[in-house]
Amino acid sequence: MSGVTESGAVESDVVGGGSLGRGFRWLWAAYAVSTFGTRLAFDAFPLIAVVVLDAGPGQVAALAAAGLAVGAVVAVPLGPWVEFRRKRPVMVATDLVRCAVLLSVPLAYAFGRLGFAQLLVVSVVVAAADITFRAASAACLKALVRPPDLLTANGRFEATTWTATMLGPPVGGAAIGLFGPVVTVAVDAASYLLSALGIRAIGGAEPRPLRTEAARLRAGDLLDGWRYVLASPVLRPLFLNTVLVNALIMATAPLIAVLMLGELGFAPWQYGLAFAVPCVGGLVGSRLARPLVARFGEHRVLVVSGVLRVCWPVGLAFVGPGTAGLVLVMVVEFGLIASVGVYNPVFATRRLELTPADRVARTLSAWTISGKLTTAALTAVWGLLAGLTGTRTAVALAGLLMLATPLLLPRRTRTPAPAPVQPATDG
Repeated sequence: MSGVTESGAVESDVVGGGSLGRGFRWLWAAYAVSTFGTRLAFDAFPLIAVVVLDAGPGQVAALAAAGLAVGAVVAVPLGPWVEFRRKRPVMVATDLVRCAVLLSVPLAYAFGRLGFAQLLVVSVVVAAADITFRAASAACLKALVRPPDLLTANGRFEATTWTATMLGPPVGGAAIGLFGPVVTVAVDAASYLLSALGIRAIGGAEPRPLRTEAARLRAGDLLDGWRYVLASPVLRPLFLNTVLVNALIMATAPLIAVLMLGELGFAPWQYGLAFAVPCVGGLVGSRLARPLVARFGEHRVLVVSGVLRVCWPVGLAFVGPGTAGLVLVMVVEFGLIASVGVYNPVFATRRLELTPADRVARTLSAWTISGKLTTAALTAVWGLLAGLTGTRTAVALAGLLMLATPLLLPRRTRTPAPAPVQPATDG
């Protein structure tokens, strides 16, 4: 059974579960291994810049910002290009590109040739390849999984993300302490090679997408993803909400590190513990998403979890020293991450439901590029704001601004009687 919204989109009220097929299992395995590799090497580049290259704070900040901003700009023409290519070869190619450029770091270090410019170039290439991979993998997921099973699939990806976030940085930190940050970069590179092998193992024939317009990529095609998102009465508010909320959360992350490690005097292990333990909330939330949608409906769960996830961050402005402060951070982060764990798979499913198969790569590419550019811009703005008003005040302002973002969530649409639907056939 399904209802047709006023926007013409079909909203499924059947929630799938169980086995999603061999192809999905390989896609999931590829995602898991590359995600764990990335989390294991978390903050490896800033550490290499500081410890190996004696880089200052300005260079470290530039390294982080350039990877986001320049990589996003480089990826602009790749979304439309990927749309009319087979997705799995593109995913394999981007995995191999990331593997190769990351391996160049330990190789250059071994020969004493590693420089800051190389780290900058690698950051940009990895960021652009990451955006391209995400766009292609979303289209691949939509082709592999039946519509009623999309929420289950996205829930499993979400659970994997939070498991890797919880376990990867502590293990990576221990590895960096024992072997140095360059080793974790090599492990990350190997994870992309394993991911490429997993995608190759999906098997089966993948048809080449048909291009109904001109055969060549035109300049106007570069904006197709944004045009489609901004023209949709449901996708547009989701786009504005998620991009702004995610950017504000990420923009305050460096400020919270300064607040806890500097002003409040927490030890690095306490800081790591404060953000690792609450990741259990992501596992809880991702497991709850499917049964909540089955009981309350997709729209209600999307809106309620979207509101709940922005109620927590303002609490970080009140963190104090000692055990009480550490507990407060854990409680706030647990609430935030649990809400995000519910919201993200429901949101990702809604986005795929509302995006035609021949527009997924362009739409996801535009979405991710916008998110990265907004995050880079707000990170810089909030750094300046913290310098003018103080760290705690800047964190509070971001939290207060987030409280207004639920106004951007999509409103409920009426669901008239379902239109006649042709019965689906197997094969």
